[in-house]
Amino acid sequence: MPNSYLIQLFLEFCVPMDPDARAIVDGLTDFVDSVVVPLEDAHADVLADPRRAHGPDGAYSPETRALLQTVREAAAEAGYYCMFLTEELGGGGLGPVVLYEVWRALHATYGPGRILPYATVAHWSYAPSSLCTHLTPTAAARMLPEFLVGTTTSCFGMSEPDAGSDAWAMRTAARRDGDEWVVTGTKQWITNSPEADWVLVWAVTDPELQRTRSGGISCFLVPTTAPGFAVDSVITLFGQVGGHEGIISFTDVRVPADALVGELHQGFRLAMEGVSTGRVYNAGRCVGLAQWALDRAAGYATERTAFGTPIAEYQGVSFPLADSATEIYAADAMSRETARRLQAGETAHHEVAMTKVFTTEMCSRVYERAMQVHGGMGLTTEMRLYDGWHQARLARIADGSAEILRRNIARRVLRR
Repeated sequence: MPNSYLIQLFLEFCVPMDPDARAIVDGLTDFVDSVVVPLEDAHADVLADPRRAHGPDGAYSPETRALLQTVREAAAEAGYYCMFLTEELGGGGLGPVVLYEVWRALHATYGPGRILPYATVAHWSYAPSSLCTHLTPTAAARMLPEFLVGTTTSCFGMSEPDAGSDAWAMRTAARRDGDEWVVTGTKQWITNSPEADWVLVWAVTDPELQRTRSGGISCFLVPTTAPGFAVDSVITLFGQVGGHEGIISFTDVRVPADALVGELHQGFRLAMEGVSTGRVYNAGRCVGLAQWALDRAAGYATERTAFGTPIAEYQGVSFPLADSATEIYAADAMSRETARRLQAGETAHHEVAMTKVFTTEMCSRVYERAMQVHGGMGLTTEMRLYDGWHQARLARIADGSAEILRRNIARRVLRR
């Protein structure tokens, strides 16, 4: 079923979009419709079969990787891929307001169960981002030419087996040895690591500063071809035959001194820069996915009959749809206000945390209702609702779990 009146209601009436953002979103969706969707259709035999989309190790198959690279490169040439990168590096210089609108619109339009439409815009954790502005000139010369045009990708090496929500507990370390840094340790839950060409890895460089949580953690740019680097395994989540996350290890991996990203011992600040962007991204993704699910559920409820009456006439069906519409409206308004604050230069840690908690949990609730409205059909892969529910469930943990964020929100509230 194509996007219907309900989606247009959200986009045009309930929550009017900034005119400049509207023009960008319209251009991007036109690009996806004319370039990406035909590519999807031509390779549906690969993309629709999880066992062909992934290789024996669980990572994306060579065919899938090639398709993703094709989309990235085409989007870069069209000017969409790096729209959120600084103008200094050749990007569009767009901020959090458009970032939210773009990711929300993409997910509301194309929905779950697809990967190619979402390769048109650089993802904050494995594509060109603000972290690129902190590279040394020589490191930038090595990485950026192919990275900015979508030929290569990266991954964000922060989380560890014993250091997830408490990133200060990381054990991966980097020691100076002459003109080089030697990195040793293990990272886990690293998105895009099975396919990445580069790793931005965070490591302890001053244990004393780390113990006081005042610094001592630095960021380094490491090529995945470096001796001692390994993808130990691909993490597969429930209901999936492959995965996009992995466990990676560094065994005395040597990188030159110019591989340091940003200031020595101050890498944690860079990480928080990326995580805040990730939370705005997740808000856009979850609001968009929820809009898509509600549109499908409303359409199904008006077409499906039971006991001679469309099921939309029963309050047991219509009231959950009303609850979903109300929560989506609230989540969208909250997200736009948070993005506006960030764009204005406000810190907005409190608002970002609340937005991430509310939007991700809202999305899970909407998918539960949408699947229930569809009855048995809601559990089939044909309806694609399962994949959206899966994404929503994952987003409640990724980039800061709801429990950690609630702790931070509560501390702010109690400090009055």
